[in-house]
Amino acid sequence: MRDAPSFDEFYRTTSVRTLRYAVAVVGDHTEAQDAVQEAYARAWRRWDTVAAHPAPEAWVRLVIGRLARDRWRRLGRLSNLLRHAGPPPNAPPPSENTVVLITALRALPANQRQVLALHYLCDMSVEAIATETGVSANTVKSWLARGRQRLAAQFTEPTTTNLEVRDA
Repeated sequence: MRDAPSFDEFYRTTSVRTLRYAVAVVGDHTEAQDAVQEAYARAWRRWDTVAAHPAPEAWVRLVIGRLARDRWRRLGRLSNLLRHAGPPPNAPPPSENTVVLITALRALPANQRQVLALHYLCDMSVEAIATETGVSANTVKSWLARGRQRLAAQFTEPTTTNLEVRDA
């Protein structure tokens, strides 16, 4: 049976130092935090063995070193793959219609924009949208109707009337 108080004491006395070590080895603070967390989780799973080790902190550092090497290997393979694949092709600029539509959608309230996107872009039913958003189906129908009306109003061109132009 694992001795939780001794592991807690071990963690309290070594974790700050171990994180500093991991940041130096891994080179990225967030990745180092992940490596330290994983190393301590492995130590906890084997705490009876690790606690009996002559240098438990060195055991944790060894795990961190191995995790760091694995990370560097993965990054190296990814880098190699990207180098051989070459850069991705340039994406074409958005069409004028896309820009106009996105601008019109941004003018809508967030709830209407969300249900319109779920309904028309994700092909979701009103009931599925209601479940995902946590509102009633009638509320979804209302937001869809209002969103459509607002979009339609933005896309209808105002009618021009015969205005008199007066010379000054």
